Amino acid sequence: MISTKDYVISKLLSTDGYISGESLSLELGISRAAVNSAVKSLRNDGYDIESVTNRGYHLNNHPDLLTTGEVLALISENRMQTINVLTEVDSTNKMLKDLAYNGAPEGTVVMSDFQTAGRGRLGRTFASPKGKGIYISYLLRPTTSPEIISKITCWSAVAVRNAILRTCNIKPSIKWVNDLQINGKKICGILTEMNIESEIGTINSVVIGIGINVNNDLIDFPEEIRDIASSIRLETNEETPIHRASLVATLIDELDKLCTSFPDANDKYLEQYRESCSTVGLDVSVVSAHNHTSEIPRLGTAIGIGDDFSLQVIFEDGHSECLSSGEVSVIRR
Repeated sequence: MISTKDYVISKLLSTDGYISGESLSLELGISRAAVNSAVKSLRNDGYDIESVTNRGYHLNNHPDLLTTGEVLALISENRMQTINVLTEVDSTNKMLKDLAYNGAPEGTVVMSDFQTAGRGRLGRTFASPKGKGIYISYLLRPTTSPEIISKITCWSAVAVRNAILRTCNIKPSIKWVNDLQINGKKICGILTEMNIESEIGTINSVVIGIGINVNNDLIDFPEEIRDIASSIRLETNEETPIHRASLVATLIDELDKLCTSFPDANDKYLEQYRESCSTVGLDVSVVSAHNHTSEIPRLGTAIGIGDDFSLQVIFEDGHSECLSSGEVSVIRR
């Protein structure tokens, strides 16, 4: 539900110059007292809102907050009806799966400023500190067979890459299968979870979970991963925080495009995936997904991306495989 405060900040964000309290009151259908109360609350949240007699309100500066109002300033009110912006949640994927079970429509989004139990691939945790990243899940209800759904993960990596390029003017690379990197360091992970109607073998829902490290500082990462993980801000040396609401609005736009074009635009996404995949040409270590903690790694060289987004690898014994799953690590020489 969109609150009065959300509507007021969305109008202030999208208005050049001043906007009068009377105009806000008439446009939003609320009292002048409600407008004043919302402005006071926004100031308490850190928004620098100037008030001038006979001119109205002007937003001088604002903090990097990920709220319904911030996103509403960039996305239509109609689209916002299926976008849930939370302050805190255990897992955006978990919440969206619950919504999907209860009939949520395709395109439903759950995002949160903070996750208490963020999850990554293979049962790993995903660090989700407050006020630093983007943690978002997107619901698909495809009519295709389960066999080709694995492509959605790769399509999602392309969608995130495009959103970061459009917003931050930097093009991340993709480490097979779905990690995004800048300067060789991971800045985004994707977890895709599918629900199948077991009796007839059709797909009920697909939830795409995306975690992007946007404004994280080095101290925000667990010590054991600081040499392999980073954030967009750290890798681009930005002095001021990147506006997360702008990035998330662009990301939703890219995911909406994915939703409407899957699977017909496969050639386009495959071309962009191949262009961005940094794993090809590198020596790799491969273990199966189900036994990744104890299996002896197989060593080889990644030589290409198949038409089904599989990773083509030539192993040390000379035989080649097209991998559609598994844990692939790049060997640093």
